[in-house]
Amino acid sequence: MHGGRSAGSSRRRASGLATSRAAVLLVLLLACGGKSTSGGAPVPTPPTPPPQAPSVASRVADLLARMTLDEKLGQMALVDRAYLDSESDIATYALGGVVSGGGSTPDPNTPTGWADMIDGFQRQALSSRLGIPILYGADGVHGHGNLYGATVFPQEIGLGAARDPELVQEIARATAEEMAATGVRWNFAPSVSVARDERSGRTFESFGELPGIAASYVTFVAGSQGAALGSGPASVLATAKHWIADGGTTDGKEFGDATLTDAELRSIHLPPFQAAIAAGVGSVMIAHSSVNGVEMHASAHLVTDVLKGELGFTGVVVSDWGGIGDVSSDYAYGVRSVVNAGIDLVMLPYDYKDFISTLRGEVNAGRVPLSRIDDAVTRVLTKKLELGLFAQPFTDRSLQGSIGSTAHRALARRAVRESLVLLKNDGGILPLAKSTPRIFVAGKSADDLGNQAGGWTIHWQGGSGDLIPGTTILQAIRAAVPTTTTVTYDRHANGIGPSYAVAIVVVGETPYAEWYGDRADPTSLGLDDEDRATLAAVKRSGVPTVVVLVSGRPLLVSDQLTDWRAFVAAWLPGSEGEGVADVLFGDYAPTGKLPISWPRSAAQIPIHSGDPAYDPLFPYGFGLTYGTAVAAAGVPSPRPALAVPLAPR
Repeated sequence: MHGGRSAGSSRRRASGLATSRAAVLLVLLLACGGKSTSGGAPVPTPPTPPPQAPSVASRVADLLARMTLDEKLGQMALVDRAYLDSESDIATYALGGVVSGGGSTPDPNTPTGWADMIDGFQRQALSSRLGIPILYGADGVHGHGNLYGATVFPQEIGLGAARDPELVQEIARATAEEMAATGVRWNFAPSVSVARDERSGRTFESFGELPGIAASYVTFVAGSQGAALGSGPASVLATAKHWIADGGTTDGKEFGDATLTDAELRSIHLPPFQAAIAAGVGSVMIAHSSVNGVEMHASAHLVTDVLKGELGFTGVVVSDWGGIGDVSSDYAYGVRSVVNAGIDLVMLPYDYKDFISTLRGEVNAGRVPLSRIDDAVTRVLTKKLELGLFAQPFTDRSLQGSIGSTAHRALARRAVRESLVLLKNDGGILPLAKSTPRIFVAGKSADDLGNQAGGWTIHWQGGSGDLIPGTTILQAIRAAVPTTTTVTYDRHANGIGPSYAVAIVVVGETPYAEWYGDRADPTSLGLDDEDRATLAAVKRSGVPTVVVLVSGRPLLVSDQLTDWRAFVAAWLPGSEGEGVADVLFGDYAPTGKLPISWPRSAAQIPIHSGDPAYDPLFPYGFGLTYGTAVAAAGVPSPRPALAVPLAPR
């Protein structure tokens, strides 16, 4: 996206139990000829069981039968909050949902501000003729990133390095609690796309380059939705995205084309979606890209025949932001194409009046079957009922204590340290002893929370600086060492000299997201001029260098690597920089493994495991820990970890 078990189950079980007990009594009565087995008194007539609550399907059918065509079309419209002409339009047009794209936030951007806004929207929806609540959605790809003060977890590429499905489920649960606490009950996550070209600005949104990682991480679905959708107040509808193969476009381009055989599509890009559907994911979002020249938003074959038919997906298919425009500049053609392709909720995100009137004309002209409309609305209403929105449409504000809580930040800190990948450790320089006398810290990302968090943080593209509350890597380093250790920081390494035992240099990418993060020229995936100048200053000083790379993808570092004693890929760790310090100082050993191959040169891009003549700088799955080093052939061999402070030079 751009900037972005039903509540009646327990009643049905109780009713079913009462019915079965009544049946047993009736059988006993008939067996005894209507007489008591002791004394001849009649057996009391069993009580009439309470009526069962209407099933979700029957409630949907009842609603659908009472809806006008325009009310049905309104349920298929998804609008960004910033583009509502009036809040009353939610009721006037019976809108199906409202979203916050990246950076689309209330003022004030606080939990109460969110809850007040969304509850106001729900009151409008409930005032409509049929009182159908809205779905409210946002991109919680690494926590409730739009909300100031939310816990910001590592981006998916880092979680891919952690190789810990249980951790991902816990993160999804924490994210769901923080989203539901503000009224957001629909998360446009997880991304289960398989990243096949590091030039793509979406690489950080992927768990890795092979389908097995993403397939193993559909634990996110249970974490978000709970044991079943609507099983608790923090149950949030999850979304598997982006269907399909947006990680495989030529040159990694957003809105690009994936040229694939059917076998490649099915072996690389399909398995994570199969796993997500098996896990019960409630919605699937369509990709902006195309497959073999056919726009995904208009692909009836891949959306209806494969996703809904072959895979049996019964949830809601939602378009990405402005997906109609992907198909054609002819608006009516685009509208009928996306609906006929099988999309149920269309993220417009602004032209809702034109959409409803245009779709009405297409239905009346017979170009969009009414059966397609009824199918779409049935799916939307079913998820609203299963989620419990009809029973409790308003925000459960008792959950707000979870937002940025100590427990959630501790979970994020654990995720950071599990995601770190140690790529080089010459001489066992890591872990650093906390009693090291003098440590120099440099680099543009050492003291920058925005850089740590990356895209989809407060804004669609993220941003550098103090964008969110949290702990920078520099702050974490200072907190980790005793007062007897001197930690000096200068972004550009001014003032570094031989009195320092070690330099920790934190470099890498500044924030971006899809589209803006694409890099057409693979040579641009190197360190920028500022990073190179900082590293050159450290090199001139002769101080041993530990490099921590903050980035959403592998960067080209072959020409620099020989100058570094240690190299740690920290990915985009989020708000809890302490997780980096935990590993640098040996409180925890690094355990992360590369979820994506690390190219040796620009000429190798794109590179992934299984390529002919595969010769990366670091292979898929590579990762050191303390007590090991890499022999010439790349095979780990025993090496004692550093146990004493580095002596000052």
